[in-house]
Amino acid sequence: MSPLTPLLLRGLAGPARRLLVPRAHVHSKPPREQLGTLDVVIGLTSCFLCILGPSGWVLSHLESYKKRE
Repeated sequence: MSPLTPLLLRGLAGPARRLLVPRAHVHSKPPREQLGTLDVVIGLTSCFLCILGPSGWVLSHLESYKKRE
């Protein structure tokens, strides 16, 4: 590695350091009302059924999909 390599790398990284990305100022408050246990159970159950239901169907019928008819 030559002695000029750090200078070259510093010169390449210089313009990238000057670009500042504005930060988003996100403020949140506590919820107005807490979610109940039943609400959470219904939400999680529906998410799992929507995601895992179709994939379970495909996996359980995989052998019939492999057959050529």
